[in-house]
Amino acid sequence: MPPAAPSPIRRRSRLGSALRRLREDAGLTGDQVIDRVGWASASKLSRLENGRSRPDPQDVQRLLDLYGAGEAEQAELLDITRQAADMRAWLKKFPAMTQQQRVFAELEAGCAEISEYSPVLVPGLLQTAGYARLRLSSAQQIDQEAGDAEIGEDIDTEIKARQSRQELLTQDTDAPKYTAVLEEAALGLRAGPPEVIREQLMQLRELSTLSNVKLHVLLRDTPVGEWYLPPTAFSLYRFADPQDPETLAIEGGFTDVMSTEKIALNRYKVVFERLCTAALSETDTYQWLTQALGWLSAAVTPSTQTSGSATAPAQRRGSSGRLTER
Repeated sequence: MPPAAPSPIRRRSRLGSALRRLREDAGLTGDQVIDRVGWASASKLSRLENGRSRPDPQDVQRLLDLYGAGEAEQAELLDITRQAADMRAWLKKFPAMTQQQRVFAELEAGCAEISEYSPVLVPGLLQTAGYARLRLSSAQQIDQEAGDAEIGEDIDTEIKARQSRQELLTQDTDAPKYTAVLEEAALGLRAGPPEVIREQLMQLRELSTLSNVKLHVLLRDTPVGEWYLPPTAFSLYRFADPQDPETLAIEGGFTDVMSTEKIALNRYKVVFERLCTAALSETDTYQWLTQALGWLSAAVTPSTQTSGSATAPAQRRGSSGRLTER
């Protein structure tokens, strides 16, 4: 698989930051710019600088001329503008992509490094189809019982979307460095019947052998630092282009929060380092996964294979709500 191109969303963010910097260096206010280029609304410039609209190359060229940008910088930013505007070409790489999955695919595209912590789930980039199906179907049941009229996308389409995203880790060139800390509690029989969990553990063990993938299991009774308890799942994204801002994604149950604010990023970087220190090493994680497969086989009896009621060492907390949609 060819390397993933930078997503249009990342390109828009990069372009907006550059245009804002050029405007400020030129000593111009937003109102002055709007007046000189003849736009009807100040919100057009605001959306462009904040990466919230698809940029028009002609509009960008007018701004670059107004700001007095050099020839080399103009060429670079106009190239970024074309990438930021071309959603159709980028989405061809993900023919089954749904809106919910697209948010994370856009973050993952062009990444040099991804770091994830998940307290109750296997992260989407590591899930088997069977594990993903359980997460999606159980979440839809909650939505139905809650009276949610918009149940969401077709489960098969969601699974295909997730599998399209997963190709990022095994692409032939420029695969990102991926590190995940998985709670022991996320890998037990509370998450699914034995055959599903067995398949998931086997996939995790196989992925852990990739040179760009590092997996760490955090045992349920291991303290983190000075008894720190991470309140939620989160992911950190660093991009191949150093000018693209690092991004933090926080999973908050039924909503996700994205941030590029440095203080927040640094805080979660420190948390992730502590989690990695407390968790098993890569080698010990591989051994733990092998042993867990043995425990699973030993614990399962003919009666529990159908009921899924066996108790494994990895069982403690469950998952809920929109967290499953990744």
